[in-house]
Amino acid sequence: MDTFFNDISVPITVWVWGAGEYSEKTIHKFVDLLTQHSIAVQEYCVPCSHSGIVFSNKVTPELCEQLCELSHNGQIQVLACCQEAISGEAIWQLMEAGASDVLVCTKDNLIIHEIAARLRRWESINHLFNSPLVQNALIGKSQTLQTILRQVVEVAHFTNASVLILGESGTGKELLANLIHTLDNRPDKGELVILDCTTIVPELSGSEFFGHERGAFTGAASSRDGVFALANGGTLFLDEIGELSLTMQTQLLRVIQEQTYKRVGGNAWQRTSFRLICATNRDLMAQVQRGEFRADLYYRIVSYICRLPPLRERSEDILPLANHFLKKNCTHQDAPIIDKSVQEYLLRREYPGNVRDLKQVIARMLCRYAGEGPITVGCIPPDERPVLSEDWKEWRDMSFERAIRIALSRGVGLKTISRNTEDTAIRIAVDEANGNLQRAAQRLGVTDRALQLRRAAKRQENSEY
Repeated sequence: MDTFFNDISVPITVWVWGAGEYSEKTIHKFVDLLTQHSIAVQEYCVPCSHSGIVFSNKVTPELCEQLCELSHNGQIQVLACCQEAISGEAIWQLMEAGASDVLVCTKDNLIIHEIAARLRRWESINHLFNSPLVQNALIGKSQTLQTILRQVVEVAHFTNASVLILGESGTGKELLANLIHTLDNRPDKGELVILDCTTIVPELSGSEFFGHERGAFTGAASSRDGVFALANGGTLFLDEIGELSLTMQTQLLRVIQEQTYKRVGGNAWQRTSFRLICATNRDLMAQVQRGEFRADLYYRIVSYICRLPPLRERSEDILPLANHFLKKNCTHQDAPIIDKSVQEYLLRREYPGNVRDLKQVIARMLCRYAGEGPITVGCIPPDERPVLSEDWKEWRDMSFERAIRIALSRGVGLKTISRNTEDTAIRIAVDEANGNLQRAAQRLGVTDRALQLRRAAKRQENSEY
């Protein structure tokens, strides 16, 4: 595994796109230079998973639209190269449209080394990101989660920055800490040492962190290493750091600054060096403002902040997670499929405990599963079943909103959402009217002619596709 991470020499393939009136001669020159740097260039095609370069001589709304489409709303790395210096506002317009970076490169300044460096970094990140190790670390294909994982890959593998993981209980903070440690590229890396700050007894907190000498206090029959010593050369993960007392925060601050400490009851200074990962479900900045968390410590542990979203913000991951938990629980037989009604229930249900909550829901269903066929509604415990009243209407409305959230998270634009909503409404109305277009049109509030034209246009669109 170490060889895999330390020797990422993957081939690089990119596509090149010229927008507006950008000189084709200059683009061809760039392509030749990229080839000389062992970077293969191919035509852009759909679907495309490779990084790309967009050349343009000016920033226009049309260019921004093209960037949005070419980058799949920022899911694919695109380098925007402009032929002339552009304003700060224009740069941010390109970034908002989906560019991963913006460079100015005139015919006299082709900056090929800068371009190649970015492409190599992106390709290395993609190689790690698409590995089973990363993709299986946190289950889910939502754009929100995939974006977070891609950023974590870069921070974990290419830097030694301390990381603060924020997120509600059950979102996978410890899993992410394990992934960061695994991706860490330090040679002869030590162990990952985990300390849950909610379990620390105040009277023994010094010993937990610093260790102690024999006889340092009553009951100290032998010397003991604390987490600072155990994590030396490795990674220290402080879970729920927001629970630490102000006194302990002060002592931790000194170790982070000086990388030295003394054991409880000892006089000799000990040296330590570790990567620090912290996690909390609290709002640390609010605690800083209230004086409950030291500002100087906060700014030393936030080299990189990762916010893990609650499950309600990545609902498209609910069913993949449910199937994952089914497979983990059914080790001696094939995991059953989930009936459509149960799928609908899982998608509509709230998960105050997030992924951990969903895991327990699946476990409770399996307690009632007969062992044959799919997971059906009878597997849902009675006290967890929905009540058919006003709650059902609320569930239906939530389901529609969740569908819109899923579409937006996948990069679907407003026009496509509107068109698909219209198509679905027409299909349902025609089906329920048993094919009678007049009755369907009345329900939809349109004329027969408008409905006929809309259906004809849809058929024509499908035939062309």
